[in-house]
Amino acid sequence: RREQARLRASVVEEDTEQWQKEPQFSGLQRVGGVDLSYIKGDESRACASLVVLSYPALEVLYQDCRMVPVTAPYVAGFLAFREVPVLVEAVQRLQQEEPQLQPQVLLVDGNGLLHPRGFGTACHLGVLTDLPCIGVAKNLLHVDGLVRDELHREQVRSLQRSGEAFPLTGTSGKVLGMVLRSYNNSSKPLYVSVGHRVSLGTAVRLVSACCRFRVPEPIRQVRPRGTRGQ
Repeated sequence: RREQARLRASVVEEDTEQWQKEPQFSGLQRVGGVDLSYIKGDESRACASLVVLSYPALEVLYQDCRMVPVTAPYVAGFLAFREVPVLVEAVQRLQQEEPQLQPQVLLVDGNGLLHPRGFGTACHLGVLTDLPCIGVAKNLLHVDGLVRDELHREQVRSLQRSGEAFPLTGTSGKVLGMVLRSYNNSSKPLYVSVGHRVSLGTAVRLVSACCRFRVPEPIRQVRPRGTRGQ
């Protein structure tokens, strides 16, 4: 908890790059995605994956997927301590081997500020790599009074078209993220939250712009072949 709190103090919740302030993200050329995939029945190893896509074409420029040992135990609320170190290593390999392909922003399959202590995987990775990061989750994390009750489901149903969203406001009064309808053909939303060096509004706009299906391409493409879905 102390380490989380120490790192949490470094999170920047606003846009820091010029491309983030442009209506069409002019200047953005490379968007990355990261994920850690486990083999069923084996929690000691995982496939650490990083892809970099061109923007706005969303074509794969770089991909790295390798099996790594996972030594830290799973503890609810502290998942980042288990997963982020190997993702940082993947980013560092890219910086050393193909520095010209370093992503200008990373989309993380997980949460950022939408976390019991406001420091999910996207925040943790962002602070350690100093890259803009966005948390993109497929399910609602029940924190700060947020629950997937009938009112929430009704709000989700009110999202009629891709790009429409509504804020996730906790009982504390803080907006922890946004619920985004990312794809016209899917009524299942995404839960977008700030990781580091990006505002929530920019995060939602970028995630929406990266969606050809429900899941944004940088995350859809980062999964091992055979596990990709819409």
